[in-house]
Amino acid sequence: MATPGLPPIFSIASIDAQRVEEALARIGPKWTTWTAMTLAQVRGPVRVRDVAAQLPFVSEQFVGKRLATMHADGLVVRGYDRRGAPYQLSALGTSLAPVLRTVSDWSRTHLTQEPMAEAERVEDALRRLHLRHSTAVIQALDSADGQMRFVHIAEAAGLDYGLARQRLVRLQTDGLVTRTGSRHGDPYVLTDAGQALGAVYASVEHWSQPFSLRGGTAAPRPTAAATRTHVGVPLGAGAESARTAAALRRSAAASNVMFSHAPQPEPRVPAAVTAQSAPGRGR
Repeated sequence: MATPGLPPIFSIASIDAQRVEEALARIGPKWTTWTAMTLAQVRGPVRVRDVAAQLPFVSEQFVGKRLATMHADGLVVRGYDRRGAPYQLSALGTSLAPVLRTVSDWSRTHLTQEPMAEAERVEDALRRLHLRHSTAVIQALDSADGQMRFVHIAEAAGLDYGLARQRLVRLQTDGLVTRTGSRHGDPYVLTDAGQALGAVYASVEHWSQPFSLRGGTAAPRPTAAATRTHVGVPLGAGAESARTAAALRRSAAASNVMFSHAPQPEPRVPAAVTAQSAPGRGR
């Protein structure tokens, strides 16, 4: 039973790691949150060039590729299937708001409190989480209820030694896992940030439950955010779509400020940098 006055505790061990990883593969790629938050500021369909105009640090070509990927993943919809047709958030994309709010809360508490655009904060956090097998490694360490040696982590996560080592190195760099010593064979443990991922994983898993990640696009059931409730402006995207409007009414309890403020632009990224960014899931 949760203690009054304290946030609820979510078990990492109880989540479906594969479902969570597949969901994170949709929402984790760079510029996905920026694009979704930009679309959310507009009531109605928006063309690629107009989205790109709000993201001056990304090329229009790349914005088009990112939107195409988001469309394939069910996060955005188009009024008609033709080149140049405008996009808007789908019910599924709109319902991401509580998930992104939970990710932001986790980042602000456990990663950094430095001022930054909300979309930048969320994307920085998702960058640490969305690589394939990262969730399985974190779950293995959480299930160990303490220290765990490398070979046991690889076995529990079902990974060969090479991939397990890659993931552990990356998770250490990202501040989610640490090693108890510098000697070969010293065990690993989750950091405070890693241990606190239960709320994030629970929110992502709940968002993904009502649809098949291999093709379905049904809107998730309404739910409160996995962390504290935020009261704010109702989500503003897709209001002209009957399906989206219905989803907004059903998820009113979960509405929060995640999509109520336009993302603040970063400095322009050189074209050579954005050209190297692949629109895929980065898995």
